[in-house]
Amino acid sequence: MPEEFEEFEENEFEEYDEEDDKDEGQYLTFSVENESYGLEIIYVTEIIGIQRITEVPELPEYVKGIINLRGKIIPVMDIRLRFEKPFREYDEKTCIVVVEIQDISVGIIVDAVSEVITIRDEEIVPPPDLDDGYSQKYMKGIGKVGDEVKLLLDCDRLVNEDEIQDLN
Repeated sequence: MPEEFEEFEENEFEEYDEEDDKDEGQYLTFSVENESYGLEIIYVTEIIGIQRITEVPELPEYVKGIINLRGKIIPVMDIRLRFEKPFREYDEKTCIVVVEIQDISVGIIVDAVSEVITIRDEEIVPPPDLDDGYSQKYMKGIGKVGDEVKLLLDCDRLVNEDEIQDLN
């Protein structure tokens, strides 16, 4: 056993592992236009750079197509189009965030990934009750982080059950 591990007693090591594995309150933050969004990290499986997307006919406009990720076919949606924002050409900052939604992997194209942050429950407030914001229905809440706000998305609402059937 390496020397650096010898100083941990068994119980201390187990406690450390439990602390380390807690993803509660952890959010991957990313930007779309001038807005900052967050996704619960427990949904995120990986982040990849933009790559060649194969178009599939008769899917909604916001579903850009599919990618082959190490032999697994994954549908990819452009979050800008899902939120009815104008399309923007992809660049070196554009990323695909792969999330697991209702047992299906889905790639979400975002303008740029920012960081993983912790937002405690007491720092999250419900979204305002506005009828004019299309993306409001995808929001879980608003996280207050210092002087900034992060629009926290509900992954289960990003793709509804009918769409899940179409993507399978």
